[in-house]
Amino acid sequence: MANIIDGLSIARAIESEATSGAHQLRAAGLAPHLVTIQVGPAAATDVYIQNQKRRFAEMGIQFTHLDLDAGVDEETVANHVQDLNDNPKVTGIMIALPLPAAINPNRIQERILPAKDVEGVSPSNLGNLILNRGTIGPCTAIAVLEAIHSTRVPTEGAHAVMVGHSHIVGMPVTLCLLRDLATTTTCHIATRDLAAETSRADILIVAVGKPGLIAGDMVKPGAVVIDVGINRVKDPTRGTGSTRLVGDVVFPEVSKVAGWITPVPGGIGPVTVAVLARNVVYCARGLLEQQQAGDR
Repeated sequence: MANIIDGLSIARAIESEATSGAHQLRAAGLAPHLVTIQVGPAAATDVYIQNQKRRFAEMGIQFTHLDLDAGVDEETVANHVQDLNDNPKVTGIMIALPLPAAINPNRIQERILPAKDVEGVSPSNLGNLILNRGTIGPCTAIAVLEAIHSTRVPTEGAHAVMVGHSHIVGMPVTLCLLRDLATTTTCHIATRDLAAETSRADILIVAVGKPGLIAGDMVKPGAVVIDVGINRVKDPTRGTGSTRLVGDVVFPEVSKVAGWITPVPGGIGPVTVAVLARNVVYCARGLLEQQQAGDR
């Protein structure tokens, strides 16, 4: 059986770092303060926001949530972002997705100052991460890298296969592993023989959102398998209408083949939230350093 990569344990270590950093920043005169913007109701987002608020309070990070009406236009959302950019007491800004169809999420996120971009999705933050010049990057991508590093399996010289090529997970993970001298392959909807690619991977990361995509016979024995997928499926064993969370990997099968594997839930999810908290602290620290440099 594979070794289980304990996301909760990794998250606790990152949260401890964020808590210590938040305390130091408050003592220095700048409390970390994250503001999230949500446009319209979304049950899943509401739960996520409440969990963030609770966890961040425990770490000493101020959390403010702006809940905008679903009918607002793009300019209104952009104006809110600009107000937060200009507010010296706000150290981080996050846009809750999805946004209504009439609002372009890329244009909104690009309005956030890179210094307050806690999700690390701005072109400058992504570029600095890939070039190893910065610490802020997309939270889920960083969580994947943290999970891989926790196994102590060397990435240098390893064949890493990334299934999924989104700009917040697949692309940055691939480029960061390439930076670390892994031999990388990225698979997507046009990949002709997915099993042929995944079965050669020493490190396999899957971030598609399709339950059951990766079966046991598609995985190289002893591989590190990182399952980013979060899918809710019907579970008749728990009663009519019951559901459960699963990843993109068939866990019962793959866990018998892999050397390391992340569970769902309890894997990448909690690490992602912890990385967000650490990013808030990193952004606040950078802003404090800018203020101190301006005072000299």
